[in-house]
Amino acid sequence: MTHIQSLAASWLNTVARFRGVAAVLAASVLFSGCGAINHGLYATTGGVLKSYSKQHAVPYLMGTDDLAMGCAMAESLSPLLLSFGRVTDDPDQLAVALYLSAGSCADAQAREYGLEAAAAMRNMNAEAAQDAMIREKRAYKLAAERYFKGWQRLNTYYDHIGEGECPDLDDDVDGFIYFAGLLSGLQALNAEIQSTSSIGVPKNVGAIAARASDCLDNEKWWGAPVALKATVWAMIPGAEPEGEDAFERLRASDRLAEESGVRLAHVFHAIAAQNKGRTQLLKDLIRNHAETIKEKPASGDWAFVDAMATEIMVSMSDMLWVENTGHRTPMGQFGTFWDDPEDEVETMDLDSIL
Repeated sequence: MTHIQSLAASWLNTVARFRGVAAVLAASVLFSGCGAINHGLYATTGGVLKSYSKQHAVPYLMGTDDLAMGCAMAESLSPLLLSFGRVTDDPDQLAVALYLSAGSCADAQAREYGLEAAAAMRNMNAEAAQDAMIREKRAYKLAAERYFKGWQRLNTYYDHIGEGECPDLDDDVDGFIYFAGLLSGLQALNAEIQSTSSIGVPKNVGAIAARASDCLDNEKWWGAPVALKATVWAMIPGAEPEGEDAFERLRASDRLAEESGVRLAHVFHAIAAQNKGRTQLLKDLIRNHAETIKEKPASGDWAFVDAMATEIMVSMSDMLWVENTGHRTPMGQFGTFWDDPEDEVETMDLDSIL
């Protein structure tokens, strides 16, 4: 091979190498460009979904009364909606509502297992009772974890809950999500206790939630903020301030709840009665709830919350029925109990007719 041929071959090899490098660089630029475009697209989509969920999805859901569908939505869509926190600002506000709803799903399942355990114990079936109690505690642990995540997201979004000035709550959705976060904190503590596990819920979360409830207009929010606070007073020894009466506050909140058609305060009152072992009061509260849902329809904007309150009251009624009769509240008899005096039945004197 001549010298000229050698130079030509060397030049061609160099060009080929540069072409390879150029191709790699071009591909790198192309794919990084696609990544940037995708990231921007994802961020935009996340922002749109976050805004849509707050302005439309949450209000729409609150206007429905299908709790099972609400559970399905929270459990199935939470990973999708919350994953947009990887490409844009974390949707902390939305997460509060989603985790409260998802926690309620696990909470409802725990109550079902509790009913199974009570029935098995009544039937002297120790193995079935133990198995149901184990499942109940597992479900409560899951509920506590979900509720606690909602509480943490609330604290991330608003910072220093229950300390200093109240946050700016611009609209009804802001107010509801704020209250939902306070409820999540209280429920996280309660579910953790029921699970007999420890997931790290601060023991002062109830006191913090009670203080933070002062930031909400009690009349606007169906008497629920004061009912939450009074329940904390009733449940935690020494928490009730001097001169206050937790159960008087709960009775006043009940009246606001009944007038508004959102009877969540009934649940707080029932929880306080149950915690104090006041079974007769609990039965009276269940009777009252059953009567008011017949007399006053649920608020159209907050039908979901009212339906959730009724579901919890029915579950409390079911537990009383199972413990005493072995079966749940009979259909059409919510608000009645096995030991109620039988109504006098009017009979016709057939002899006087004939």
